[in-house]
Amino acid sequence: MCNRYVTPDQAAIEAYWHIGGRNPLPLWSPTVHPRSLAPFIRGNSGERELVVGLWSLIPPFAKASRLPYTTNNARSEELAQKPTYRQAWAQGQRCIIPAASFDEPCWETGKNVWWRFRRTDGAPWGLAGLWNTWVDRASGEVVETFTMLTINADGHPLMRRMHKPDPKLPPDAQDKRSVIPIEPEDVDCWLWGSQDEAQALLRLAAVDVFDAQPQEDRPAQETLF
Repeated sequence: MCNRYVTPDQAAIEAYWHIGGRNPLPLWSPTVHPRSLAPFIRGNSGERELVVGLWSLIPPFAKASRLPYTTNNARSEELAQKPTYRQAWAQGQRCIIPAASFDEPCWETGKNVWWRFRRTDGAPWGLAGLWNTWVDRASGEVVETFTMLTINADGHPLMRRMHKPDPKLPPDAQDKRSVIPIEPEDVDCWLWGSQDEAQALLRLAAVDVFDAQPQEDRPAQETLF
C-alpha cells in the first residue's frame, strides 16, 4: 500500500494530461498523506477534469466523513465485492492520481528504510484510483474523495521487496502490494472504457519503469507505516 506521495504542481498536471484550466482549485500541500487534500483527474462530460479532494474515499452510505477504517488504498481484486468501493467501481468512477514520486518501506535490513519511486523516463506517475462525491446529509456539505488502487506484487522483482514481511506466511503468499500506473495512452480507456477494459489495465508495471532509491535521511517519525 502507499501512504505518502508527492504531487506535481497544477500547471504541470494540466500540461501533461492535457487539461484545460478552469475555476481556481483549493490549495494542497505537495506532500500527501492519508486524509490530505490532493488533486485527481476524472472524466466529466467527455472531458478530463482536475479536481481536488480528500485522499480517503468516503462511500455513499457513510453517515460522517471520519471513518473508523482506512480507505486511502483499495485492493483492486476486491472492488466488486467491498461495500466501500463497490458502487464507485460499478458506476465507472475511475480517476488518475498524479504523482511526481511515491514512497514505500523496505525491511530487508531488519529496519524500515523508505524508498522513493520515480519514473525512469522522468514523467509523472498517473496512478489508478476511484473517486466518490460524498454529501453530508445533515449539513449538505459536498466532499470530493478518492482512493488509490493496489495490486498483489508477490511476483514482482522490485515491489515484492517493499513492506514488512509476515514471518508466518511463505515468500510467495505475502500479499505485498503495489500501486497501479496508468500509461498516458491508456488514460481515456481508464476514465471512460468499459469495466472489462478498465479491468485489463489493472496490472503491474515492468520493473524497468521504476527509478527506485532508498531514502536514508527520512525523519524517524515517518517510519511508522
